[in-house]
Amino acid sequence: MTRPAIIALCAAAATAVALAGCGADQTTTGASSTSAAPAASAPTVDLPGGRRRALAANAAQANQLVGEGAGDLKTRLAALRGHPVVVNQWGSWCPPCRAEFPYFAQMAAKYQDRIAFVGLDAADSRSPAEQLLREVPPGFPSIFDPDSAATRALGGGRISPTTFLLDANGKQADVRLGAYADVTELEQDIRQLLATS
Repeated sequence: MTRPAIIALCAAAATAVALAGCGADQTTTGASSTSAAPAASAPTVDLPGGRRRALAANAAQANQLVGEGAGDLKTRLAALRGHPVVVNQWGSWCPPCRAEFPYFAQMAAKYQDRIAFVGLDAADSRSPAEQLLREVPPGFPSIFDPDSAATRALGGGRISPTTFLLDANGKQADVRLGAYADVTELEQDIRQLLATS
C-alpha cells in the first residue's frame, strides 16, 4: 500500500470515529448535561509499518473533545488495549495544566506510533475547554468529564493535573500527581512505561 493510500485510510478512519463520538475535584461550572454519543472504538488491525489502526485513529483526533464520561473513557481504553497509554487529567481552569500541554504535544508527536495519549477534561465546561485546546493544543484527544466520574474511576481528582501511565494490558503502571516541570521529566516517565510494557 502506498503512503498516500495509508494517509487516506487513516483520515477515513478518523472521520468515522469523529462522527460516531462527539463529545483536586472542582465544582462544575456550566457544564452541559446533554449526553454525547459514545466514542467509537477502532479495531486494532495492523497497518503497514507496524502502526496499529487504533493508535492512528486516536492520534488523528488530537486537540478535540471526543466523548463524555466514564463509559467513553472505558471504551477508548479498551480500543487501545495492547498499547501503553498516557492519560492526562486537566481542566481549562488549571494554570499548571495549560503550562504542561506543550510538553505533551512534543511527546505525542514523538511517540504516537508506540503509545497512545488521552486527556480527561475534568470538572470543566465545554466552551472554555475547547478554547484551551485551540490556544494550546496538547497533541491528544480528550474525554469530556464534567462530573469527574471518569477521573475518579482512574483514582484521580485529588490534584490537577494528574497523569496516569497505563501499561499495554491497561494496568496502572504509575501516577504523576501535579504538573511536569519540563519535557524531560515527562519523557523519562514515557520511556519507563515503554520499557515495562
